[in-house]
Order: sequence, then C-alpha cells, then structure tokens
Amino acid sequence: MRRQRLSPQDRFIDWFQSVAPYIHAFRGRTFVIALGGELVSDGRFFDLTHDLNLLAALGVRLVLVHGARPQIEAKLKERRHRSHCHRGLRVTDDVALACAKEASGRLRVEIEALLSMGLPNSPMAGADIRVASGNFITAKPIGVLDGVDFMYTGEVRKVDAAAIQNRLQDNELVLLSPLGYSPTGEVFNLALEDVAASTAIALRADKLIFLMDTPGVTGSRGELLRELSVQQAQAQIARVEAAGGDAQLYLPWAVRACQQGVKRAHLISGHIDDSLLLELFTHKGVGTLITPDPIETLRPARLDDIGGILRLIEPLEADGTLVKRNRSLLEREMNRFFVLDHDGIVVACAALYPFPDERAGEFACLAVHPDFRNQGAGERLMKEIEARARRIKLKRLFVLTTRAEHWFVERGYTETGPEVLPKQKRALYNYRRRSVVLTKRL
Repeated sequence: MRRQRLSPQDRFIDWFQSVAPYIHAFRGRTFVIALGGELVSDGRFFDLTHDLNLLAALGVRLVLVHGARPQIEAKLKERRHRSHCHRGLRVTDDVALACAKEASGRLRVEIEALLSMGLPNSPMAGADIRVASGNFITAKPIGVLDGVDFMYTGEVRKVDAAAIQNRLQDNELVLLSPLGYSPTGEVFNLALEDVAASTAIALRADKLIFLMDTPGVTGSRGELLRELSVQQAQAQIARVEAAGGDAQLYLPWAVRACQQGVKRAHLISGHIDDSLLLELFTHKGVGTLITPDPIETLRPARLDDIGGILRLIEPLEADGTLVKRNRSLLEREMNRFFVLDHDGIVVACAALYPFPDERAGEFACLAVHPDFRNQGAGERLMKEIEARARRIKLKRLFVLTTRAEHWFVERGYTETGPEVLPKQKRALYNYRRRSVVLTKRL
C-alpha cells in the first residue's frame, strides 16, 4: 500500500507535537541569555526579539545580558583614544569608562525599544514584555595583574539574586548591562561572560546560553561538537584557547557555571536564523551543549515515560513496522521496558518479555527517534536487553520483525521460524503478518 504523503498542515501538527515535551519542560524555568553588542549593531537582535517573545509566552523566565565591546571601541575611536587590553580584558581608564557608560546606556535603550514592539500581523503582536534593569550587580576592581593596573575594569563580586527573582516572578524580563557598582559608588566595566555566568550561578538557572559569532565548539577536524560533559569540555579548553575565537571566551565560563549548579550551558551562533529556537526545541540543536554529567542515560522505564514511548512507537505502528499495542496493557508493562534518555527526553526504547519456563525471552518494541538512528542507540538497547536476559538466566532471545531483519542478522541473530517460539507466543503468532522470527543464543 502506498503511504499517504503528509500535507503541510499534518507536518506542522507533527512538529508541534514533537516540541510539546520541551514546552512542558521549559515552563517556569530560568534562562540566562548572553549576547555580544555585535548582535545589536548588525541588526540581528530584531529577529532575536521574536524568539524571546515566544519563550516568554511559553512561561520561560528570561534574564538577558548584553555586551558592548564594539560600541565601546567605536566610542574610543571617535575620541581618538587608544584601546588597551591585557589577558583578553580591556584596561578601563577614565575615558574608556565614560565610553562604556555611554555605550551601555544607549544599548539598553535600543534593546528595550525593540522588546517593546507590538505591531499587528507581526511575531510581536500582542507581546507584553516588561523589561527590568537596575543595580543588581555588585563589582570589585580587578586591580593590578602582571604589573598592569586595570583601573576601572572589574569583576563580579555579588549578584542580587533575590531582587532578580522578584522581577522574574512578576513576569518581567531582566536586562543586565556589563557594568557593576561598588558599595563606595564607583562604576566598573565588566566582561559580558563574567556577568552572565555569575548571574546564572546565583540564580541556579536552568540554562546559560551564549550567542556567539561562531557555531559552537569545534573539534580537531573542524567538526561541531554538539554535546560535551564538563569533563570533556575541560579537555577542550586548552585547544580552544590556542585556536582563538569566541569559544575561548565563553567555554571556560560555561564550564564554571555547570560546575556550580547551572544545569545546562549552550554555545550557539547568533548569526543563524532562529538559532535559539533550533537549539532549544530540536534534539540535535545547532550549537554545543555543555552538561555537568553525560547527557544520555540508559535506564529502566518509569510510568511517566509512557508519553515519550508512545511518541516513538506510534509512527512505527502507523506504517506497519510495529504491531499496535493495547495502551492500558502497555502502561501495566512499563517494567518490561528500557529507555534511552537524552536530556530528559525519551529518544529510544525496547522491551524484554521473558518466558522463564522455556528459558527464552522476546526482544520487542525497539524504536529509535529518527534524529538518533545510526548513532548506536539501538545497539546500546540491544546490549542492555541481552545483559538483562542473562541476569535472569535466559538462554536465548527471539525477535519478530517485518522491516529490520538485516539489522538483527548483522548483530548475531539467525532466522528460524515460528516453530521455535515459546508455546504461549507461538499460539499468538499472526501468520497473515508473516513476521520473520530471529533467534540468538546467549
């Protein structure tokens, strides 16, 4: 039978259903998003406001931290004042501090103006984003390093997390500039990455997101490294620092944040259309994700995994790859299932149904999300099922399939026939479906 082609409306519904787990997971969470001044000066922030509006509408609590490096450089150039840097930080004298204040003030007004848009027939229609800013950051001077006096260049001393949380609970977006204030009334120029990471740590944010000029952290062959544990990211820092670029600024701070309570850090390009939404609402993302621990876990299924398992198996039931299962029975049999959990989302599943009287077991309901196929997810589940079968003293596994015969044969299964099935399973064999029976001795 020819498979019916999906209409644009059906594809939209499928997509919308696929992002539902993220929508539920993100509601009420706190995201700290850091962006350089380049995104405002080149007009990219206009598009970003649409994404921020959507996140706010979905109940995400947003803290936005902006940088001002290009704007400060432009002001210094206007005054014909030379810029001085050491260890990657600006040495802020009186003139540079005045430029930093002016640049940050103007940027804050421009950002607030763009977030205030609400034109009909636009992505901002009906937007009601209220922006809060203030003296939330207490700073201290860096002082003298390597014989260089950094003067008004500072570092974060304290973040008033309680005050920021109050604003977030009132559904306000908190906007932070790269400036801090001392108890003596002085103003210090701060690094964007310091403000963003320190704020995320103080808030125990769910996500710290750096929007960069580059796509993320790349490997030795130039490939994008999509996921890194803190341990893996630490191993990359020396190589990233040698290569230069934005990653050398942001990766160490992302690691520090994850080590101190932030659940996830993302390094993504701010120059890819909709990069923020693509990173947050797709399995693969478009940048580099840093997590305190490895992001994937293979574990026994829980009852609250039923929705994720159904999302995996329903398309396979619809095209005939899997036999349709009774939903109430499936819930009762959750203890038979194992799942591969990718950042809180079930991306693969499989089940083991034992027949202890005949020392056999059925390897059933193997399903992998399309984005994770050909990446070893099926093999991991197969090994877990086989290990579990050995622990309960089973001598052989069998599988029934109509579409994946070669996959199992390549992994040690041998085609047999319905006659080798356990008596109870053989009585249920559907001869009209003509499933291939494959067996593997353990």
